[in-house]
Amino acid sequence: MSSQNSVQHELKPIYQCDSKLHLTLKTARENLHQLCAQHAHKLVKVEMMDGDVYEGRIVHWDRGVFYLCLSNEGYERGFFPGTPPPNPYSNFVLPLVLFNLLAITLI
Repeated sequence: MSSQNSVQHELKPIYQCDSKLHLTLKTARENLHQLCAQHAHKLVKVEMMDGDVYEGRIVHWDRGVFYLCLSNEGYERGFFPGTPPPNPYSNFVLPLVLFNLLAITLI
């Protein structure tokens, strides 16, 4: 047991978030949570830092994760060969990490 404790004390992180960046990310997360609460269930366009763009409704947010029910009106999901049967429950909820968001626009 003592050798296990000594190994844990010797571990050093290879990355540690800068304290200013940590505060900035925490503030941004709190602001985004407030915005999500104000605009819950509204149709939005979400742009991600890597260039991906999604449209849907804000359905939930929690601990840095933003849940978007994708708008698939006029589109079918591509998991079926050929034309899929009608499914009233086919809306897909996409979890997005808040710090990857670039912009949220009301549609």
